[in-house]
Amino acid sequence: MLFVGDDWAEDHHDVEIQDETGRKLAARRLPEGAAGIARLHELIAAHLGQDGDPGEVVVAIETDRGLWVQALTAAGYQVYGLNPKQVARFKERYNLSGAKSDAADAHALADMVRTERHQLRAVAADTAAGQAIKVVARAHQTLIWERTRHTLRLRSALLEFFPAALAAFAGLGLTGADTLELLARAPDPAAAAKLTLAQVSAALRRARRRDVPARAAAIKDALRVPQLAQPAQVTAAYAAAVQAAVAVLTVLNEQIAQLEAQVEAHFLQHPDAEVYLSQPGIGTVNGSRVLAEFGDAPGRYASAKARKNYAGSSPITRASGRSKVVLARFIRNDRPADALQSQALSALSASPGARAYYDKQRARGLGYNSALRQLSNRLVGILHGCLKTGTRYDEATAWPGAANTEPLAA
Repeated sequence: MLFVGDDWAEDHHDVEIQDETGRKLAARRLPEGAAGIARLHELIAAHLGQDGDPGEVVVAIETDRGLWVQALTAAGYQVYGLNPKQVARFKERYNLSGAKSDAADAHALADMVRTERHQLRAVAADTAAGQAIKVVARAHQTLIWERTRHTLRLRSALLEFFPAALAAFAGLGLTGADTLELLARAPDPAAAAKLTLAQVSAALRRARRRDVPARAAAIKDALRVPQLAQPAQVTAAYAAAVQAAVAVLTVLNEQIAQLEAQVEAHFLQHPDAEVYLSQPGIGTVNGSRVLAEFGDAPGRYASAKARKNYAGSSPITRASGRSKVVLARFIRNDRPADALQSQALSALSASPGARAYYDKQRARGLGYNSALRQLSNRLVGILHGCLKTGTRYDEATAWPGAANTEPLAA
């Protein structure tokens, strides 16, 4: 077998090839792209021989995605996408001085995959459909996170010079289309005080709000409440910042809506979508996020426990001597953790069994977050069983001890 360490950068790769004894056979710096991967294939072929099997080539690289990794997988090599923290800890075993070079990193990667691959996980080959869902679901969630950041910045600016706006739009939300329209038209207290009832009502109707007359009157009155004021120049500067934030949030809203349509289109075409949507508390967007992070490669998770560990819902135990403590798992991928936490919260009103399990955890003395995390962990195990057998969720099967399996009222 051949063992390849690949230390990658944006424009090049430092690679080292070792045999089974750890003897260095070759070391090169290769360019990124098609030319570089072709030279890597030639280098491997020179040492593997004409009759060699690509499956006998084991590659270690500190990423599990990208065009280069895709090409390595397509060539039939065993590819291990290693966590940089794992690699750093491995290098500390024989490099105490702190010296570092790209060639040395490639050597460490080759050593690591040669000696410890039995404890590492190979890059799983997700389907093209699964990879597409991951791209759009992550992009959609990232834009939502960006919208939250810009919303907080807008709120901070308004709090500094125009707190009446926060009170006036409290019931609409700062990201609402009507709120953004009115702030774009009147970004400072003087302009907002001049908004007419007709202008406010028109914005609310375009946003399809209910009870428009009462809401419009309340907003108009709130914008005209006397308040402390900044100097005129400072107010003008804040107004410009507010207009910029409003413009960014308006575009983000549009793009989030467009990406959400793409998320739904890709997700509903996936063969596992039916199983995901049958789970309590999972909708199209949440289901796409969970599928994207778990992937769809068969056999990726050896057991329900492995899937729970990756999801970050299972606890960790630290035991030493007489001391033993069970803690939440905070070193995790936040994307599936957020989606699964949201599922658990929604499942409380969608599944009697989930609600009974949650109430049982609270009765044991667990707090809200701990009990919800326990429920999320249980739901991940249920999902694993459904995906493994290809069956839809069944309330009675999932919660055999629940007294009532009738759907909860909406």
